[in-house]
Amino acid sequence: LTAMGEPSMDPTISSPDSTAQQDSLFSMMDVFLISLITGLFTYWFFFRKKKEEVPDLPKMQSVAAPVRDSSFIEKMKKTGRNIVVFYGSQTGTAEEFANRLSKDAHRYGLRGMAADPEEYDLSDLSRLSEIDKSLAVFCMATYGEGDPTDNAQDFYDWLQEADADLSGLRFAVFGLGNKTYEHFNAMGKYVDKRLEELGAQRIFELGLGDDDGNLEEDFITWREQFWPAVCEHFGVEATGEESSIRQYELVVHTDVNMNKVYTGEMGRLKSYENQKPPFDAKNPFLAQVTENRKLNEGGERHLMHLELDISNSKIRYESGDHVAVYPANDSSLVNQIGEILGTDLDTVMSLNNLDEESNKKHPFPCPTSYRTALTYYLDITNPPRTNVLYELAQYATDAGEQERLRKMASSAAEGKALYLSWVVEARRNILAILQDMPSLRPPIDHLCELLPRLQARYYSIASSSKVHPNSIHICAVTVEYETKTGRLNKGVATNWLKNKVPDQNGSSSLVPMYVRKSQFRLPFKPSTPVIMIGPGTGIAPFIGFIQERAWLKQQGKEVGETVLYYGCRREHEDYLYREELARFQKEGVLTQLNVAFSRDQAEKVYVQHLLKKNKENVWKLIDEGMAHIYVCGDARNMARDVQNTFYEIVSEFGNMSQPQAVDYVKKLMTKGRYSLDVWS
Repeated sequence: LTAMGEPSMDPTISSPDSTAQQDSLFSMMDVFLISLITGLFTYWFFFRKKKEEVPDLPKMQSVAAPVRDSSFIEKMKKTGRNIVVFYGSQTGTAEEFANRLSKDAHRYGLRGMAADPEEYDLSDLSRLSEIDKSLAVFCMATYGEGDPTDNAQDFYDWLQEADADLSGLRFAVFGLGNKTYEHFNAMGKYVDKRLEELGAQRIFELGLGDDDGNLEEDFITWREQFWPAVCEHFGVEATGEESSIRQYELVVHTDVNMNKVYTGEMGRLKSYENQKPPFDAKNPFLAQVTENRKLNEGGERHLMHLELDISNSKIRYESGDHVAVYPANDSSLVNQIGEILGTDLDTVMSLNNLDEESNKKHPFPCPTSYRTALTYYLDITNPPRTNVLYELAQYATDAGEQERLRKMASSAAEGKALYLSWVVEARRNILAILQDMPSLRPPIDHLCELLPRLQARYYSIASSSKVHPNSIHICAVTVEYETKTGRLNKGVATNWLKNKVPDQNGSSSLVPMYVRKSQFRLPFKPSTPVIMIGPGTGIAPFIGFIQERAWLKQQGKEVGETVLYYGCRREHEDYLYREELARFQKEGVLTQLNVAFSRDQAEKVYVQHLLKKNKENVWKLIDEGMAHIYVCGDARNMARDVQNTFYEIVSEFGNMSQPQAVDYVKKLMTKGRYSLDVWS
């Protein structure tokens, strides 16, 4: 960035080419005095100017800080809003819930707005009481191991440090989490507790959504009790039935310059043609796939190793970081939606927010074509949420289908059960719903308004930047399964990556990506022992860890014991990175390689069984060697079973009771000696 408004401080010096006639007018003393006075004046002028500029420097710095909008309080006053719904969102769900709550407000004679905490100064919360019948709602997702989402990090930091008086603030919190994770809904719980500590008044109990169960139902159940509590608190009543209100208006562009049309870019127009660092979620780097090979020798699944070239991108990563990739939807699904709705998918359009004051001008980059929106911007493969069904119901011409859609979107027990079985468990995406409800033919622009954004997919990086500074490696398994309706559903990102074949110059091998930093880090001292547990594709970060330990050893560093517990189904089917691991073991970098083949014998053997088998050695590494433990892979079963195994080992060899052993392992986590990189 170039500095703006920076004055030139280069005073011109008078020319020495004075005429003899001018010299004769002054004596040497005159010249000396004039020079002295001029010098003093010049020094005083610039010295004074610098002194004046010093107090302005903090202001300049605050402008350069993350760009924030004007105060959300002023915005609410200007637009007549009294409810603000902040969202901490990593995958878009919390933002979606926030939008739904802000739209609900009109039914109660209130006006709401959804707000990204990253765009505002949250210290203004202390002023919310200036607005009549005001309320702040927080839809907060928890990311990773109890962390705030990226857009809520500043808010989280402020809450930790704040000593503000929030006694005039009324609030409610709905948390989005997953019970398979150790720190279930940590962010929602923290925000709820901390706001109360700062004096704010909770007007409805904390909601805890569980994505391992039915997050949508959890939200609806909380929401249907939340609004009556709001009505009671403010003495207002519902003004009528829930109604469909369009948030965006359609503008079709018949005569448009195609250079002004988005073709899949996430932020800046033409950013894929004219790449400029730094690269992040809004400005991904187009990396060339230089290698894409199948890792498994047999079986029905397709496990793959990809290498992305990041040369000249200035992207830096560490072992343990995640790479995010932006996939594209299958063109056949996109075409089928276009055919069913009788739409020309190449129509160029914009969806413009009817609320001119909103920061969100469009639901996705506009202008663009329906084809681009359905391919790159919208999630068409996940089962739609109930609010989408409710809004679409009006377009079903068959009374039975309309009633079915409305019922599934209702809060009645029968409706919830129907939604769970017919949509969630049957894994019906929007195309399947359109196919199974022949009278449902919504306008494509309203459908595009309602569908959530297609999200980036995160993968644990399977390489070390010390060894591969110009490439990032991914290890993934393609997702493919048959649904209860007999349809074949395919994972968006893994099937898209599978088809990324390295070529010399075609776009078919380009992957939009960026790096997300992680807390999953090797010990600072290379001599510290490490115990790595990662079955299946959970081995990914450990390939990077072992590469790095090998590199450190080559540099002459003392490297501690490097122990791996890996698991797969069958030795001659899906033993990933077999040759590489054998080589590392031969070179003495990988000091222990323990592999569990779960299906090569009658009784299933998993990584936790091998840990139990080697329990004495495991305890010695933890207790005497101060080893760091790393677990990567499935959160629902494997990570929990492994943790329980560590409780048993600690209890047995540390002479502790079960509660003491649990506390011991929790302390290892707090100290950064037990790290998790898990997913469900």
